[in-house]
Amino acid sequence: MKQRDISIDALRGFAILTMVLSGSIAYGDILPAWMFHAQVPPPLHKFIPTIPGITWVDLVFPFFLFSMGAAIPLALKKYIDERSGFKPILWIAIKRFLLLTFFALFINHMKAWVIAETPNAKEHLLSLLAFVLLFFQFYNNRNQKYATVFNVLKVVAFAIATFLLYQLPFWSGKGFDFYKSDIIIMLLGNMAFFGTIIYYFTATKPNLRLGILVFIMAIFLAAKEPTDSWAKQLFNFNHIGDFYFDWVYKFYFLKYLFIVIPGTIAGEMILYEMNKKIEHKEPIESTKIILNTNTQNILAFIAIALPIINLYGLFTRMLLLNIVVTTALCIVALYLVKKTEKDNLLKKLVGIGSYLLLLGLCFEAYEGGIKKDSSTYSYYFVTSGLAFFALLLFIILAKRKYFSAITNYFAINGKNPMVAYVAGNLILLPILSLTQTKQYWAAMNQNAFMGFMKGILFTAIVSLITIFFVKRKWFWKT
Repeated sequence: MKQRDISIDALRGFAILTMVLSGSIAYGDILPAWMFHAQVPPPLHKFIPTIPGITWVDLVFPFFLFSMGAAIPLALKKYIDERSGFKPILWIAIKRFLLLTFFALFINHMKAWVIAETPNAKEHLLSLLAFVLLFFQFYNNRNQKYATVFNVLKVVAFAIATFLLYQLPFWSGKGFDFYKSDIIIMLLGNMAFFGTIIYYFTATKPNLRLGILVFIMAIFLAAKEPTDSWAKQLFNFNHIGDFYFDWVYKFYFLKYLFIVIPGTIAGEMILYEMNKKIEHKEPIESTKIILNTNTQNILAFIAIALPIINLYGLFTRMLLLNIVVTTALCIVALYLVKKTEKDNLLKKLVGIGSYLLLLGLCFEAYEGGIKKDSSTYSYYFVTSGLAFFALLLFIILAKRKYFSAITNYFAINGKNPMVAYVAGNLILLPILSLTQTKQYWAAMNQNAFMGFMKGILFTAIVSLITIFFVKRKWFWKT
């Protein structure tokens, strides 16, 4: 059985809910620029690649990628311990890649406004049908009594979904298009595949795993050179003969391994802590607390302060002040954990998190300043470093009587991220349209407060739907 850790689930849940929030707040000139992707500022929200800086929205996807990486060691532990060999790992990687690819194509095509430019009741009902089909496609049935029934329903659901993709008009009558998928899910599919394969071969060699990133960086840098080279050919490899597959894979996608692979390091740390608990016959927890309460509180404060300071400093371009304050906070955090034993989980998280964050700030000026799009090396390292501190925060909060509810809430949502990701577009918006209540939700675009509350309300309902599924153990898995 796959092992779970509440802090990883909480980080994933935080990422998925903030992802929903960022896509449901009011657009236009109602909210300030720091409420959107830094390179897509209001009021027009047109992509301007020359704008440096990041906002809270730019942390959402890296945190999700990081949690994906952290979950890989826990998911593969059984196969590695049993020495099952490479074949089952390869099957897991391929299966997950194919399912996420289908998921990315299907959910993007089955939005009502994609099926028809001016959707009516029929298109909204088709979106609701799509959610039902997704349920039977990805529902993780654990009751062997009904295994055959759900396997048949899974095949039927995929068959109906394929028929809909073939038959419906889409994109103003242009029909199904492989190149119009949900890019976030497509990237996750690539990262799940390559992250799984890389981890299997480097499960006992973390330094080699990190070393792979150097080779990826080398190919990226070599591909930018004007002269032709094998590295550039590898980077641009996207077809075999007349068959183009750049809609599903690009070497460019591998840049996000700079976030996923550090995530696997964090996952190994948590797995090591879990194994210690088992060996000593202790309950499986995120960490054994040996630092006193006040010290942990200071670490939690630092874990909250670092993203706020860096988002503000990098967005406003107060770069010198940002590096000075960030360095000071990292030094304080390192000092607080200095006297703990070498393998203390919090100590390791603080150490690697500080290293990556400061490394990213040293890279900041390279490539025109930190950016999410096109993503820069400073972006990978800064967001990975902040993700380590976010994980540390959830570990500490999980041990607090009055704050553990925060971790538990996000963890519940993090256990069913696929439901949370599609519930808004395939359940909530269709129902709002069919019941003629969408106009009231859209009318909240009046001022900054209402525009933000519009997103909070939407996200809260999506969260309730997700929790409803989790409580009934209706998990979607790939």
